[in-house]
Amino acid sequence: MRKALAILPITALAFAPTCSATEVFKDDKNAVEIGGFVDARVIDTQGVTEVVNGSSRINFGFTRDMSNDWKTYVKLEWGVNPFGNSTISYSSESNFETQSGDFLNNRLGYVGLSHDDYGSLTIGKQWGAWYDVVYNTNYGYVWDGNASGTYTYNKSDGAINGVGRGDKVIQYRNSFGDFSMAIQMQLKNSVSDIEDDGSNNPNRLVMTEYDNTYGIGLTYAATDMLTLTAGGNIGEPEGTTIQGDVISETDYIYGAGVTWGNWDSYGLYMAANVNANEFHDTDNLGRFLQEAIGLESIASYLFDNNVKILASYNILEAGDKYEAAHNGDVFKRQFAFAGVHYIWDNSVVFYLEGRKDFSDFSSSDPEKQAAQELSEDDGVAIGVRYTL
Repeated sequence: MRKALAILPITALAFAPTCSATEVFKDDKNAVEIGGFVDARVIDTQGVTEVVNGSSRINFGFTRDMSNDWKTYVKLEWGVNPFGNSTISYSSESNFETQSGDFLNNRLGYVGLSHDDYGSLTIGKQWGAWYDVVYNTNYGYVWDGNASGTYTYNKSDGAINGVGRGDKVIQYRNSFGDFSMAIQMQLKNSVSDIEDDGSNNPNRLVMTEYDNTYGIGLTYAATDMLTLTAGGNIGEPEGTTIQGDVISETDYIYGAGVTWGNWDSYGLYMAANVNANEFHDTDNLGRFLQEAIGLESIASYLFDNNVKILASYNILEAGDKYEAAHNGDVFKRQFAFAGVHYIWDNSVVFYLEGRKDFSDFSSSDPEKQAAQELSEDDGVAIGVRYTL
């Protein structure tokens, strides 16, 4: 879930869900806040029941008032794994993997400059402009959406193409009445060697390169209850085959979202977003989706007794080009989840969530199909989230 400094000006926050942080220091020029949460859960899925980390994190925010109504600020956030390792773990990026022994991992880190009239400029690892379009459905604690094009490259953090927590991003934000915008450039050079898979395929990739990306996110608060979003992101990944041929494709995604209500307010909340993309994400085997469409949706109701019920449906489906490129393989990630949250004193949440999977990963190769299905399974989890 997206976190932001509550002490930043409205121009820098119009896009973000509400959050809480504790101010630990303030004078006539400087302010310091600490935020984050510890989330512990028991999860049963893939035939395993265990205690796992639920994307626990800690963050620090620093703001300084400058001359002529300017502000400077810094945000630092780390993912925390306080519960140790196990053979199979539910990671902070919403997928199952063998965890390392690291207690901390970098989530966010950026420095910014803002003015109420001129907007804000930030540099560093930060949420991408694309996330403004689709954050409205990303509220499940255990099985948040993996169909919005945010957590790309098999449910990673979206750093590679700048749509999630993008690395090396320069981002400008401003608002004009009920309209706000974010535009960004991701200035980087990422080169990776690919291990030999033992095949004799002459088109086997031995190296990939992904350089700069560009994105935009637009938000319109039509009423106090209705919010509309739209935007896109683009980049150009390249690959070199074992024969020395260079393959270059355009990675793009565009889409729109609609939100009714406020997630943290009593009453009804509903949100949905849709997207179309090419060479933007990968399947569960790491192969590109040549083209795909995605939809995420969520609805919740927060009662006066602080009990919230919620339900979500998500689908990401690759098209005919994917099937043609991979010998007729099908990729359709499709699942629903529902849950109950009890919000105690706005700082502790007890929750129960369950997922039902409807995915289709048909393949003529049983091993590939089994590998695709591994991280897409039914499950149930119960946990507690303690907000700092």
